[in-house]
Amino acid sequence: MNVRPSEWNKYLLGSVLFASLLIGGGTASGLYTDTLIEVAAFVSSAALFSQTSGQRIPRSVLWLIIFAVALVILQIVPLPAAMFKGLRPELLLADPWLGETRFRFVSVGVGRTIECLMYLAASAAFFLSVLRLRTEQVQALLPFFFMGVICNGLAGAIQYSLSDDIAINGLLPFTIYAGLFANQNHFSALLFVSIPFVVYYGLFRGNLLSGSLGLVALLLLLLAAGSRAGVLIGLAITVLSIIFLSSRSRASGFGVLAIFIGLSVYTIGVWTKIETEVVDPAFGRGEFARTTIEGIKDNWVTGIGFGNFQKAYQIYENEGMIFSKYVNHAHNDYLEIAFEGGVLAALLMALYFVLLFVSFARIRRDPLQKAAFLAVSFLLIHSLVDYPLRTEALAMTFAFMNAIIFHKGFGDRLAQKSETIEIDHNGDKLFVPIGKSS
Repeated sequence: MNVRPSEWNKYLLGSVLFASLLIGGGTASGLYTDTLIEVAAFVSSAALFSQTSGQRIPRSVLWLIIFAVALVILQIVPLPAAMFKGLRPELLLADPWLGETRFRFVSVGVGRTIECLMYLAASAAFFLSVLRLRTEQVQALLPFFFMGVICNGLAGAIQYSLSDDIAINGLLPFTIYAGLFANQNHFSALLFVSIPFVVYYGLFRGNLLSGSLGLVALLLLLLAAGSRAGVLIGLAITVLSIIFLSSRSRASGFGVLAIFIGLSVYTIGVWTKIETEVVDPAFGRGEFARTTIEGIKDNWVTGIGFGNFQKAYQIYENEGMIFSKYVNHAHNDYLEIAFEGGVLAALLMALYFVLLFVSFARIRRDPLQKAAFLAVSFLLIHSLVDYPLRTEALAMTFAFMNAIIFHKGFGDRLAQKSETIEIDHNGDKLFVPIGKSS
């Protein structure tokens, strides 16, 4: 069967999303799998932008992306060396441009910043491309997302059934430890951001049984993964998803009651899991945050260049925290972004949060947008204690969910519905625009 040319858009973007969930779970730099995903995102976006579209991209969101990309580009542009005098420690002065001491870069590692620029540009291109799709095409991307989650879930289930600590080498350019991810916390993040969409699928698509089974499977996988933040966020997002989304659904009371009974049993498992963990209050994420804040104080004007956290962090690291394992991230994306991008990056983050908050008032009537808002919110919360958005899999997922939130087509569709009235004419229901006669 031939597919209409306009329908190829969703298959192109859906394939990018699915591929990112399959091979984009690594966190190391220079992975060829990340490069493949970025190239696919650019090619798909170019193909989509070459066509006309009736969907509008919000100007505020577009300008936010432009400013973010411009900030990264600014870090790799040669600037007069005099500008950096007194703005950062001597140890963090970037190498001179072409050997000339008159010009320097903001970034202390231009190669890593260029890599981050490609990472950001690919995610932004994918995000803008989804915004140009029709609402039904955006909804049609959900099966691609679910397929990626299922593949990760099956891989995780196989791993946890074989051993408590299994690593897969050679399949991808990074070692797989959980699902198809190099980090069990990031695998957990994918699982819990899927929960609102599974609840949406069960309550609003007439698939309560399969949705409930999927929800149970996600919660069991979160327990098996062993991420403390993951299990807590998974529990909270499940309860909120049911309350937040079921207010406009027709799910039976018995179904909701059964889900809450299951949540009670799950809560017992969560507490059992946490009690077996040994938490060191002196070291770990708290120490990472304190050290990163010291770096921000010395580099708040310009930052040290995106992608260069590891290089700059060592200058501020406490001698008592130097072990065989080094700190590669702050385990707090907001602090790390502020350290790498300076005050301008902090302002852009604040602007994004304002836009996200404003969008909440607009999406209250659409269940899919509400599900995406919940997923984005909890992924942002998880970013307080980890760095989930540093993987292509979760970055593309984040872009997809934000595109659902900021997509104007959902609001326009609801506005059209509110402008019609239902008239019973000889037993037939007609929808007539308000102000016109039947």
